[in-house]
Amino acid sequence: METKSRHKLREIAMTSLYQHLLLNKDIRECVYENTESNEIDQFLYTITMDTVKYKDAYIKKISEHLSSEWTFERLGYVEQAILLMACCEIDLEIVPKPIVVDEAVTLAKKYCDEPAYRLINGVLDQL
Repeated sequence: METKSRHKLREIAMTSLYQHLLLNKDIRECVYENTESNEIDQFLYTITMDTVKYKDAYIKKISEHLSSEWTFERLGYVEQAILLMACCEIDLEIVPKPIVVDEAVTLAKKYCDEPAYRLINGVLDQL
């Protein structure tokens, strides 16, 4: 199996979570569709499965740090996927929080509208 960078694995995880949220598909199916191999990296597997497993708790935690005129459901699916995945990574404590926040902001700058990365940065800084 080809070794991928953590950044690339996060990108695959975010894409898989996006598909899961948008299409209500099984997360395992989404992950397999987004990888070139039948072997799934342990990091990728852990963050995608745990994000879905604890999604309701993470939504509650994220919602506490959104401004009063925003709800989690009002966010775009990409923003939701990035926030949920980052919340999971912070919870798992695999890497330091500043790295998780930086990676989430980098993904948001690449895949979201301009203001989204600021919102993601602000919410994650408060977790």
